[in-house]
Parts: sequence; structure tokens; C-alpha cells
Amino acid sequence: MTLIQTQPRPAGANPAHRTAVEGMDEAGPQVCDDMSVEVALAVMAAARTGRLVVCDQDDQCTGLVARTELAAVRDSSDYTDRVRLRDILGDHGSFASPVTTMAEAGQAMRSRRLGVLPVVDEQGSGLGILALSR
Repeated sequence: MTLIQTQPRPAGANPAHRTAVEGMDEAGPQVCDDMSVEVALAVMAAARTGRLVVCDQDDQCTGLVARTELAAVRDSSDYTDRVRLRDILGDHGSFASPVTTMAEAGQAMRSRRLGVLPVVDEQGSGLGILALSR
């Protein structure tokens, strides 16, 4: 897990100094990492969302999954109904701290080629999502 955390800065007129908490969107549905791919796709469809925040048994955010990557896993020749979200998370372990500035989060997302970045508190609980504007 990579936590992008920096020293808090006073909020000024510069929007780049806004923190992740000020710029994040709602996290959306959070699901447990032992959920199957099929159930996760059904949760996404019911919630009308394209991504889910994945948490472990202790409610610690472990990553994000997108509908497109779940569909690709389901459609692969290696897929079985025993595949769980924890099996496919891979390197989804980058997170922003609430005190990370929007500029720093944007830089990290661009350098890691991430479209979205979860914001987690000091205990690892998901607070929201940062998304790169296109």
C-alpha cells in the first residue's frame, strides 16, 4: 500500500493547495474483498456505478475495482466462480491521505497512470475518491 501523505498546508486562494478531503467525491459502495466477481458486478449494476471500494475484514480500504476490469476477469478463460476480489486487486494499493493537496494527488495519479485514487484516514478507512478531470 502506498499512502500519499504530506504535511498539511494552509488553504489559500490557490486551488492546488486544497486538500484531498476538499476535492474528493463520495466513495460509493464499499464491499469486502472476499466477494466474488459475479456478486461485485451485480452490486455495481444495482448501485449504478462503475467502481467499488474494496475493504478487508477489518474495514481497511485495500483498493478499487472497476466494472471494466471485473468484466475482463469474468470473460477470461481462467475465470471460475471462486475468484474473489482480493485475487484480482493486484497493484491497486495507492491511497491519498486527507491532508494530501490536490496538486500532489494529481501528480501521483498522473505518474502512476491512475484515473481514481481512494482517500483514506489514518486507520485505513475509505473516506472518498479523487478522480482526474479530463
